[in-house]
Amino acid sequence: MGMKRILVTGADGFIGRKLTERLIAEGYEVTGFDLRHGDICEKDALEKNVELPVDYTFHLAGKTFVPDSWNDPQDFYRVNVLGTLNVLEFCRRSGSGLTFVSSYVYGKPEYLPVDEKHPVKPFNPYSHSKIIAEELCRYYCDEFGIESCILRPFNIYGPGQSDRFLIPEIIKKVLDPSTEVVEINDERPKRDFLYIDDLICALIKTMTAPRTFYNIGRGESISVKDLICFVFSITGISKQIISLGKERQMEIFDLYADIKKISHDLSWKQKTLLSEGLKLSITHLKNLRK
Repeated sequence: MGMKRILVTGADGFIGRKLTERLIAEGYEVTGFDLRHGDICEKDALEKNVELPVDYTFHLAGKTFVPDSWNDPQDFYRVNVLGTLNVLEFCRRSGSGLTFVSSYVYGKPEYLPVDEKHPVKPFNPYSHSKIIAEELCRYYCDEFGIESCILRPFNIYGPGQSDRFLIPEIIKKVLDPSTEVVEINDERPKRDFLYIDDLICALIKTMTAPRTFYNIGRGESISVKDLICFVFSITGISKQIISLGKERQMEIFDLYADIKKISHDLSWKQKTLLSEGLKLSITHLKNLRK
């Protein structure tokens, strides 16, 4: 194995926990950095807390909940931009390669599916902070020779995700016996949902990927309403769906990823069907309720 020591920022987050588990299972020595160790925006925070050498870094730390980015954009820019700059400086000094986990950064799609050639356009402060962070990665790659790969996940879900996000929120409402209806803001938007384990497989493959960026998703979309009905069919529970018709700021009503590039370059493919991923997520939440 060429690379032994791995740094994972945001190691205590939804993706970070899963990635750390998989890396350890595959024989890597993993160092995690999260809020328990310090503020990633503080200069030299990584140098003070991470023992060298580090062969590769996965940068997952950041602010992620899109609605919050409208309420406190400054904090999103601070953490997502300055934090990424500090990670890049750490990689420059340590000689570590880097995978940066970005996000959907294309705004309202001009065409579907959305491929990597689609124009980038910020549509909320969160996505804008990720675009700036990507630019930093590219600059450090060009000017300082940092071997970096950028992954742009569309919508990730799975056991352990916060119920502030759509799929665990839906499952929680369906399973809750005290809730007679499933109330949502808007049943219309369609999204591309990828199971967490499939993302983790792709992340590990990026350690030997070329200096480039990839979209990652299932490559197809499903509406919020159809997603709820899917959960109904899996659980055997049926409730009234109430859509409040609250359209989010800068809402996009359909998007899904073109995944040909990552499939070709990294020999990656989705292994977990949406039905399987939902069953695993439902089982996890049922076990938590016991």
